[in-house]
Parts: sequence; structure tokens; C-alpha cells
Amino acid sequence: MNQKEKKIVAIAAAFALIFGVAPVANAMHIMEGYLPPKFCIMWGVISIPFLVAGYLSIKKTLSKHHRVITILAMAGAFVFVLSSLKIPSVTGSCSHMTGTGLGAILFGPSAVSILGIIVLVFQAILLAHGGLTTLGANTFSMAIAGPFVSYGIYKLCNKLKVNKHVGIFLAASIGDLFTYCITSVQLALAYPSETGGILASAVKFLGVFAPTQVPLAIIEGILTVVIIIGLETYAKSELKEVGFMNGGEN
Repeated sequence: MNQKEKKIVAIAAAFALIFGVAPVANAMHIMEGYLPPKFCIMWGVISIPFLVAGYLSIKKTLSKHHRVITILAMAGAFVFVLSSLKIPSVTGSCSHMTGTGLGAILFGPSAVSILGIIVLVFQAILLAHGGLTTLGANTFSMAIAGPFVSYGIYKLCNKLKVNKHVGIFLAASIGDLFTYCITSVQLALAYPSETGGILASAVKFLGVFAPTQVPLAIIEGILTVVIIIGLETYAKSELKEVGFMNGGEN
């Protein structure tokens, strides 16, 4: 690595060290055993095609651009660190940033499905954050639905000639919020309200998430912009390889 690459790795390591010491014992995604078996299986099956597409996407990217593996790894670390910072919000889940918008913007949403499931497996096993039985549901909400929305928002902002950094902020923030919309729907499907059914239950879950998730989404948008600015300064050549600097397709 050259001097600039060493600097960016050092910054990322310091960031992870500072935030990685946050307490983790009592906070999680949809926790182990919280969803009925049929929903665990359903969300797992739905996620499979996206994971296959993600594997092929990463394989294609790395076969053409070997040097971007450092940025890909950093995008995964970004997801791990941000999604490990939790604010308890409701029984069975919590509010936290996702970090998936960064990877979706740089590598496309499919690639983030692989980064996301790797992070979720490690968190479930090492941090008791989330669970293996709910892996499919957590993967779909955080590593599939959110990144696809982030990517769509980012591309839409590009077409509308919105300032690039504003577009990145909106993409990361809205993608984060959409993740929790999906999580609320997942919980509502499993536990519909006695009065009002699934819709009423989803509204209740969203209402509980909103006070903590909205400010967290704003913070995630700002952090994502800061990381992109850093990469534009220290990793221009790698960003050009993945098509970011010249506005190419991921």
C-alpha cells in the first residue's frame, strides 16, 4: 500500500476502535427465536436469489478490479460498526444505523447482500446481536431492501442533477429508514394486532421506531458523506475503477 492508502486504513481502524467498544449485550436486530419458523423460512428463501446475484456481482467486480478489495472490505466494516451501535426501541428489536448505503452507492445493491449477511452472521454468533433463525429476515431488511432503495435514490438524484453529496446523504438516510419500514412489516406479519390486523401492528412498530430511527438515519447520511469525501481524497483511482468518480454504472 502507498502512503495515502495506509492513511485511510488507519482512519478506518481508528473509527472501528472508537465505536466498537459500545455495549452490545442487550440490543439486537430481530432477535433469535422471535419469529415463528414459517416466517424464518419464508424470508430466508426470498433472500436466496439476491445473495446469488450479490456473489456474482462481487466476483465480477474483483475479477476486473483487484485493487478495490480494500474499499469493499472497508464498506463491510462500516456496516459492521454502524449496525453494532444500538438503541433499544421495542421488545424483539432495536434502532440502529445500518451502514449499507455506502456499499450500495459504491458497488451496487446486490453486492451489499453478501456484505450484510456476513456481518449479520458474525454479529449473531459473536455479539448475540440478531440471531441465526432470524438471519433471513434480518438479511432481507438490512442487506437487501435498504441497499436497493439507497441505490435507487442515489441514481435518481444523479439523473435530477442533485448535488452529489446531497444525493449521497439522501440515499443513505432514506435507505436506513426503509430498512426499518421493512422490519416493522416483518414484525407485523408475524404478530398482527387483534384490532386492525397487520396494518395496525405495522403502524405501531413504526411509531415506536421513529423517535430513535429518524435522527440515526440523519447521522448515518452525514457519516456516509464524510466517508465518501475521504475516499475521494485518498482513493480516487479505486473509485474510478468501480465507476463512481465518472458516474458509471456499478
